[in-house]
Amino acid sequence: MASKLTTSNRAGWGFALPGFGLIAVFIVLPFFFAFYFSLTNQRLISPNPTEYVGLDNYRSLLGLAVITLEPERDDAGQILRDADGAIEYPRVRTITRSDDFPQYRGMREWFRWHSGDTARVVIASDVVFMKALVNTFLFVLVVAPVQAGLALCLALLINQRLRGINIYRTIYFMPVVVSIVVVSLLWRFIYDGNDGLLNNLLAALSFGAFEGRDWLGDPSTALGSIMAMSIWQAVGFHMVIWLSGLQTISPTLYEAAEIEGANRWQTFRYVTWPGLRNTAVLILIVITMQCFALFAQIDVMTNGGPLDSTQTLVFQAVERGYGRQDISGGSAISVILFLIVLSISLVQRWLTRGR
Repeated sequence: MASKLTTSNRAGWGFALPGFGLIAVFIVLPFFFAFYFSLTNQRLISPNPTEYVGLDNYRSLLGLAVITLEPERDDAGQILRDADGAIEYPRVRTITRSDDFPQYRGMREWFRWHSGDTARVVIASDVVFMKALVNTFLFVLVVAPVQAGLALCLALLINQRLRGINIYRTIYFMPVVVSIVVVSLLWRFIYDGNDGLLNNLLAALSFGAFEGRDWLGDPSTALGSIMAMSIWQAVGFHMVIWLSGLQTISPTLYEAAEIEGANRWQTFRYVTWPGLRNTAVLILIVITMQCFALFAQIDVMTNGGPLDSTQTLVFQAVERGYGRQDISGGSAISVILFLIVLSISLVQRWLTRGR
């Protein structure tokens, strides 16, 4: 075996070595550097020497706590309310800045919920990172199944012998070959709150009843708008993968199903879908990886705003590492993201094992 790998395949190994070298230099080594820097206080430009800080960067990112706030009361014991009738509570900073609670020092409110008259507040060491973490998972949970399902529907539609079907395939695939930066710029104009195409179109369809809104400037719609654009941009790529899987299914299976009197749904369920299981696993893995790598759309369209509603893990890692020159913080986020993706890959492999 050794002679086959070293002697008879010298040309092959020679061609492969430059690729292995590039992977080692630009992927493997940076990962180990990121892990090392995440354990230090390294900054991009700093006159101070680098010091080992252990897991402090991870604690400052992942620190969470829940505190309970009781309503403020007057001398008679009655609950105080503001002018709108809402119950007044002590400020969170009275706890996070108090010497009586050193474990909460520097933490800020993330969100709260009420249980009767009591308010329970979730505080975090880094609220922006927590928002980025939630936004990233939300993006994956929404975009991955929707994009995969829509791509499958398109693949089923164009997997037919119709005149001009190649034109439709080209149209669906065109957004994929356009740079994501260009696509993001175009959709930023579409979402424009003043004279954007989407507002004008909705106003025309509703005969002027729809009032225009700033889709990327509203925290409640900014992330959803980017999701819609991302689904549209990459659906053609996954459509092609589904299409390649459809074309590997033997036509005799469809003929047998037709002879047995199967309807379209039964044919899809018992013939098409079993033949697409391996393709489905590949597509879900590819989409999941792409979703976790979300950066260009955020950087071009919202820059993480408004009010940090479109922050993501990759955007946070880049912003901290280069924008704030905090190499250690950006490296810690990168390592956390790597561990998340690795865990999801292992789970997907376990779920698909034996299929």
